[in-house]
Amino acid sequence: MLVLEKNAITEEIELLVDKYGKDRSSLLPILQDIQRKHKYIPDFAQQEVARLLDIHPVEVFSVVSFYSFLNTLPKGRNIVRLCQTITCDMAGKTAVAKALERELGIKFGETTKDNKFTLEFVNCLGMCDQGPAVLINERVYPKVTPEKAVQILSEVK
Repeated sequence: MLVLEKNAITEEIELLVDKYGKDRSSLLPILQDIQRKHKYIPDFAQQEVARLLDIHPVEVFSVVSFYSFLNTLPKGRNIVRLCQTITCDMAGKTAVAKALERELGIKFGETTKDNKFTLEFVNCLGMCDQGPAVLINERVYPKVTPEKAVQILSEVK
């Protein structure tokens, strides 16, 4: 990471600290804003958040690593998350997963070469009565079939 980039990230985090405050309760909103903008939370950003909130870097990393919606590595522009609960399994999740992998040419846990899509499983989307459920970025798609999955991806592309 270039010095210029580091300075820009530091300035960005300083603005977020001004916005949310220096309390521990500000940690998650700050991390969410960084995630929203960059699609992941770089190590340097974690160090800067810790420094500016006057907490140990391990505390920041533990929050980032705890929440599945926060990432320590770059992801695709569109993150496709498929619920993997038993109810989604029973509603046809496996066929939807295969359709997503086939359409994007990647497996779950991977990102397309053009960095447009990342496929991930998520433990629950809270849509048990409407599974299989897919979350793309911040939009939920209920009752997804393999055909609907392909249609959704073509709309997002």
